[in-house]
Amino acid sequence: MTHTTLSPNLTLHGDVDIPQLGFGVFQVPSVEAATTVRTALEAGYRHIDTAKLYDNEEGVGTAVLESGLAREDVFVTTKLWNDDQGYDRARRAFDASLERLGLEYVDLYLIHWPCPAQDLYRETWRALEKVHADGQARAIGVSNFTAEHLRRLAAEADVLPSINQVELHPTMQQADLRAAHAELGIVTEAWAPLGKAQDLEDPVVREIAERVGRTPAQVVLRWHLQLGNVAIPKSVTPQRIRENFAVFDFELGDDDMQQMTKVNSDTRQGPDPDAFG
Repeated sequence: MTHTTLSPNLTLHGDVDIPQLGFGVFQVPSVEAATTVRTALEAGYRHIDTAKLYDNEEGVGTAVLESGLAREDVFVTTKLWNDDQGYDRARRAFDASLERLGLEYVDLYLIHWPCPAQDLYRETWRALEKVHADGQARAIGVSNFTAEHLRRLAAEADVLPSINQVELHPTMQQADLRAAHAELGIVTEAWAPLGKAQDLEDPVVREIAERVGRTPAQVVLRWHLQLGNVAIPKSVTPQRIRENFAVFDFELGDDDMQQMTKVNSDTRQGPDPDAFG
């Protein structure tokens, strides 16, 4: 069944609207990507997040082009991998991603990791500014950047990152980083928004879910939306894909939101951005 409700939007730099609830395809095999994304689009998602690393850009592009939806109605994000840092490599990598997607432009292009040991992300950012100026990426941003990385980049950038996509879920709430984003005018986007399902077993999450008559995943996604995050849950199960999108007809109360803060333990499930790459 197709949902008639669509995700609310947040506005990025340049008046580019991004659907607040998107669909991630990390670890979705390339041969399954087109079918999985098609299911997500039928469920109502209008924001698909992929990356060169995921090796499924072709499937994502196929699903978007064959969906019957107008191109401007589907927000597509992809990302530059670590091996492609540096101005010239980044330009070539972007062109290759666009070709694999089969699209004339992407809505958002991100530097996947800062890779501080390489110390190339400022040079790489100049390449993103170029594809943005050329209209090939409607918005540009970063992923897994710390506040220090962001401030260093902002000091030299002509265009500020519009978004920072970071690990963020109930046991890793990133309050200080979200505050830095607010200070810099950067939207917060959460990857692994459900804590790779581990956070769904938390007693606080489960108690709220039982009380409001929703799944733990729906409660966590609703929490993200009310915090003002963009979230990109991933599933390959059609029922869960649809359930994860059905979060626009209820709200968590102030007490629920306060209870959710107690779940935080600053437990990182992915790599440390200061050490990775």
